[in-house]
Amino acid sequence: MELSWFKKGTIYQIYPRSFNDSNNDGIGDLRGIIEKLDYLKSLHVDILWLSPIFSSPNDDNGYDISDYCSIMPEFGSMDDFEELLEQTHQRGMRLVLDLVANHCSDEHRWFEEAKKSKDNPYRDYFHWRKPGNDGEPPNNWKSFFGGSAWEFDEASGEYYLHLFTRKQPDLNWENPKVRQEIYEAMRFWLDKGVDGFRMDVIPLISKREGYPDAPNVGFRKVIEDVYANGPRVHEYLREMTEKVISKYDAFSLAEGVGINHHEAGLYVNHDRKELNMLYHFDILECTIVNGKFEESSVFDLVNMKRIFKRWRDAMGNKGWIANALGNHDFARMVSRFGDDKKYWKQSAKMLFMMQATQNGTLNIYQGDEIGMTNITLENVEEVKDVQSLNFYEDNLKTKRYSKEEALQMINKEGRDNARTPVQWNDEINGGFSIKAPWLKTNPNYDKINVERQEDDEDSILNFYRKLLKVRKENDVFVYGDFEELDFGNPNLYIYKKSLGDDKIMVVLNFDDTGMVFNASESISEILLNNYSDFKIDNDGKIDLEPYQGVILKIN
Repeated sequence: MELSWFKKGTIYQIYPRSFNDSNNDGIGDLRGIIEKLDYLKSLHVDILWLSPIFSSPNDDNGYDISDYCSIMPEFGSMDDFEELLEQTHQRGMRLVLDLVANHCSDEHRWFEEAKKSKDNPYRDYFHWRKPGNDGEPPNNWKSFFGGSAWEFDEASGEYYLHLFTRKQPDLNWENPKVRQEIYEAMRFWLDKGVDGFRMDVIPLISKREGYPDAPNVGFRKVIEDVYANGPRVHEYLREMTEKVISKYDAFSLAEGVGINHHEAGLYVNHDRKELNMLYHFDILECTIVNGKFEESSVFDLVNMKRIFKRWRDAMGNKGWIANALGNHDFARMVSRFGDDKKYWKQSAKMLFMMQATQNGTLNIYQGDEIGMTNITLENVEEVKDVQSLNFYEDNLKTKRYSKEEALQMINKEGRDNARTPVQWNDEINGGFSIKAPWLKTNPNYDKINVERQEDDEDSILNFYRKLLKVRKENDVFVYGDFEELDFGNPNLYIYKKSLGDDKIMVVLNFDDTGMVFNASESISEILLNNYSDFKIDNDGKIDLEPYQGVILKIN
């Protein structure tokens, strides 16, 4: 297997709006990130991924770009960005930007020109269609955020496609001029020295000819079979790699929406010369049946094991994936997969132990290193996320749920959970900003914050540091061959990894009661343990505490 810096490296995702506010206007910014670079370096992370920092009217918090080559003013200036890039590199870390190339903002110059007339040179930068029967949308496609994926333009009498909000028109990649515009924007940042791109919803860039109606098979299946993996997507990605990425010491990370494990190799197998790495959603969506808010299921550990296994088997030594338990689009990982109350500290550590010992590049989302939890928003006026607000508004029309039930669903799965300001200390607003932040700070900041955990040897923060240091020193964590033990156990996740003479065993208890496991292996060292005690008798019987996790070196 080809060993690359981005494979063994650890990615830390920064959501700039919520990371650190340097000028106390309530919004995180680039200088706020600069202030925390030494903190990030102390975590032993290698790659900083910034969610979008480009100019945007913020209909979807920066994922609606109005200028690909300028900085959003509330985040700072180009000088601030260049200083951030330089300071990041000086500390031996790399910087990756979030490229949103499937769609732009309706306030982008391209779309403003396209609306002027049907024969405008920019008209074909987007997907325009005549109305269907009785003036209805051209087909039955639904937006990711609810409602039709088509918006009617009164001036021209045509609809334009937007798979996300109506202010995010999809770009027409069939037009070679569109592709060249995106490539030029990528070169602009790569020439400045950025180290690659995380590519937002990149599997959606090729649309199916004729825009056929979607079958009634559930929205997740529609994404996979209708929106993603279009007929020319691989041609476009090979072109992008050949003309842009391959010319730099940079890497490409695909957000794998709509890509299953069968399709994954077509995107990231080394011989395909498309993308370097895939960020799949199967783990993040393992409790979501179809709709994000309405049809969630209880967490099933055996199902999670199956997901990890099928992706390992699919990739083998041919391709590469990233693994994540949290990001800006999902509720907090300790609240979803652990116990954010009685066993908050233990389960947060145990979950990270599992994540850091899976094959693939490790992704950490800001705040998870201190065990940040979901927030309870008291009323809809406190909700900021467009996806959650659209769900709430749609429910007001359908009256499927009461207002209280809808808000409860938003509090359980809504994206605002992950976007609350990072909790730096126990001062006002968690030390994020003196002014009230753009999104309510989680009230538990007085108990969960960086400053409180810095000097606590037993803290989640210092456990992350220890584990990442051990991971850097042991390639078996990243590249080791995997062997499952007691696969069908619904409470224990146990596996061995080996790379040459190096062998480890990972034992994880996902239950809030004690568990017993009989180990037949000879243990030579306890590499990491999220408890102070490790109970094993002479016969190899291991007694595990609730949410205990241990990494053992074995002979």
